[in-house]
Amino acid sequence: MELKQLRQKSADELNSHLLELRKEQFALRMQKATGQLAKTHEARRVRREIARVNTLLGAKK
Repeated sequence: MELKQLRQKSADELNSHLLELRKEQFALRMQKATGQLAKTHEARRVRREIARVNTLLGAKK
């Protein structure tokens, strides 16, 4: 998701998006551990988006 779209969300929406991202990160980690992860760049994308959401949540406080 783009930064502009993330900035428009409320803190509650960001928290729910963060929860979804963490679930996706867990699934990707499990795929990597079992050797089923084909798109290795997805893990990096999710990790960076989690960082973006955390930064925006900190700024909204």
